[in-house]
Amino acid sequence: QVQVVESGGGLVRAGGSLELSCAASGSIVLVNDMRWYRQPPGKQRELVASITRGGRTKYGDSVKDRFTISRDNAKNTVYLQMNSLKPEDTALYYCYAEVGSGSYAYPDWNDYWGQGTQVTVSS
Repeated sequence: QVQVVESGGGLVRAGGSLELSCAASGSIVLVNDMRWYRQPPGKQRELVASITRGGRTKYGDSVKDRFTISRDNAKNTVYLQMNSLKPEDTALYYCYAEVGSGSYAYPDWNDYWGQGTQVTVSS
């Protein structure tokens, strides 16, 4: 069993900052890609940022230069530092992890999602 749990959401004023955290735990031998997605009210889920195990990052166009994704491989944890927040950043933020279980040499890979954490930015 693998669990993925997000934390750090909340209510913040426009221009403020928040940091989200997401930890994967359970029967894990390796974690590859970790990502943050978000789903604004009434809209489809979109990719916010991703990071490989080696630290390579990608960002959605709407958050470049404002958000920073990072990870701690020893803790199987990914972070999302969000600065200069805007009302349009309001969404349910989800964490995704590509997790390998079982054998270290030949892991069984599966995708896991967290339950989401709400971020609300007031104007």
